[in-house]
Amino acid sequence: MKNAVVLVSGGMDSAVVLALAREEGFSAYALSVSYGQRHTSELQAADRVSQALGAAAHKTVNVDLRSIGGSALTDSGIEVPEAGGAGIPVTYVPARNTIMLSVALGWAEVLGATDIFCGVNAVDYSGYPDCRPEFIAAFENLANLATKAGVEGAGLRIRAPLLRMSKADIVREGMRLGVDFAQTVSCYRADEQGRACGHCDACRLRAAGFADAGVPDPTHYA
Repeated sequence: MKNAVVLVSGGMDSAVVLALAREEGFSAYALSVSYGQRHTSELQAADRVSQALGAAAHKTVNVDLRSIGGSALTDSGIEVPEAGGAGIPVTYVPARNTIMLSVALGWAEVLGATDIFCGVNAVDYSGYPDCRPEFIAAFENLANLATKAGVEGAGLRIRAPLLRMSKADIVREGMRLGVDFAQTVSCYRADEQGRACGHCDACRLRAAGFADAGVPDPTHYA
């Protein structure tokens, strides 16, 4: 089996990505990042999902993005808004995906993995700049310039299989793969038990995905 690093947040998208990596025959090493997010129940969900979907290992790395603030997900002084609004929302975490992929890149080199999977989506998403195809292509180029594996090895690929899928398509793909979405947590304001608020942008996108796919919503709401 070839090794792959899979970024697993605990949400529905990364769960589907982990299942896809396993379907492709990879020995999947699940990586979560505790970055100072207020909704830490997603990290517990990441552990559940990793075990349920047969990850070879699950590692959580600590990166303190709360110390720089700038996001409603890390700064208690910034309120998580209701769904909607124009422009890049305050739930955007500065450089989060760049940092997560960088940590994944380091672990991939250690494991001898040539593939890194992530769950970014550029269709049904909140408008974050680090969820665009251009970002993924640029980071893959960086990965192959900045690492021993990229220069001396077979090269590194950043895999974003959900990039151009709607949330409904992601739900359907997860159902095909046997993903238990009830184990996942997507809400920006989830409580300690992982129960969703039902009103934030993440909840809105998730609920619409299940509705559009014609699949009962298994989300646990507060």
